[in-house]
Amino acid sequence: MTKREVIYLTKEGYESLKKELDTLRKKLMYEIAERIKEARELGDLSENSEYDEAKNEQGKIDSRIKQLEEILNNAEIIEDNGDNSIVRIGSKVLLENLESKETMEVRVVNTHEANIFENKISVDSPIGKALLDRHVDEELLVRAPSGNIKYKILAITK
Repeated sequence: MTKREVIYLTKEGYESLKKELDTLRKKLMYEIAERIKEARELGDLSENSEYDEAKNEQGKIDSRIKQLEEILNNAEIIEDNGDNSIVRIGSKVLLENLESKETMEVRVVNTHEANIFENKISVDSPIGKALLDRHVDEELLVRAPSGNIKYKILAITK
């Protein structure tokens, strides 16, 4: 028996993935099935691009559904234990770029819920790895593809 890989998610991330799964299931069951049915009615399937396109989309959606089910089945929701002294998955971190003096707030999350547009950074990214287990007032060096960047942690919240 293999040991399952626990995937740590924030409650918000878990709910978002669950919503995506529900939406995809409905889309697969209704919209794609209807498109396949309509394409079949057009006749010869060997040269039916509508049918091929619908079947390809069905395969992509089915693959994503399986991926989401696997993630959610192995998910463990991170509880807020009130400890804001150290950066963990789920922590919001206020950083100061020591060169430009600009500040930014990021939330450290699992890869599956990372979204750069919402300032949710993956724990597996260079900055996520550098932040994990750090404390307020610590300085860190992020080795990014664009070069090294020095930050200082100004605050940690949940």
